[in-house]
Amino acid sequence: MRSQNGAAYRGKSIGDISSPASETAMRPSSLRKIDAILKAAKQEFFAHGLGDTSIEAIARRADVSKVTIYNQFGSKDALFFKVIDAECQRMRGVIMAKLAEDASLRETLCAFGEVMLAMMTNPETVRFERILAAEAGRDPEIGERFLASGPRVMRGTLADILADAAKRGELELDDPDVAAEQLGAMIKGFLAVELRFGQSPDVSPEARSARIARAVDTFFRAYATRG
Repeated sequence: MRSQNGAAYRGKSIGDISSPASETAMRPSSLRKIDAILKAAKQEFFAHGLGDTSIEAIARRADVSKVTIYNQFGSKDALFFKVIDAECQRMRGVIMAKLAEDASLRETLCAFGEVMLAMMTNPETVRFERILAAEAGRDPEIGERFLASGPRVMRGTLADILADAAKRGELELDDPDVAAEQLGAMIKGFLAVELRFGQSPDVSPEARSARIARAVDTFFRAYATRG
């Protein structure tokens, strides 16, 4: 696994695009204010969306002034993008913590699937993605930045894992990105559609594990090295 040998995974966070200036050089009090603003903004954006959320409401919830928010982030859109980035970084951190463990390829792929489904079926994540989809209809850049910061990075991480396995002779594949997309699609299956339209499929740990095991077994039948 590339996470174990130190090479960087692919993908670029939108934190590289929009981030509070000189964040690493800020005083602890300023960092606490930024953290409070981001938490408040996430709550407001998740509850009301970008269009119906006001800077005033975020400022009240964070117990800061509007001027502080504008000084740190510049605009409501920039703050929204930063919230997206922070949420994607949180998701990536959960996945990478799982992948850092010493495990077989099958165990690694199952762990990846477990984290992916746990996040995908989390009610807060479902609400977050619905809001993003609605906002992306108004401003396609929102959708592009979310995809660049989250799902595409996750697909790249999985593709890197598969590419490393192919180099070790565990898999036979020509295009790791396509293989990663196929495995992710098999794991999600129809579940993503049901969640998007407000249904309540079985997302218990047992059901998730069975779904992932079937997908990984099918993937190995297609790509495992023939002896």
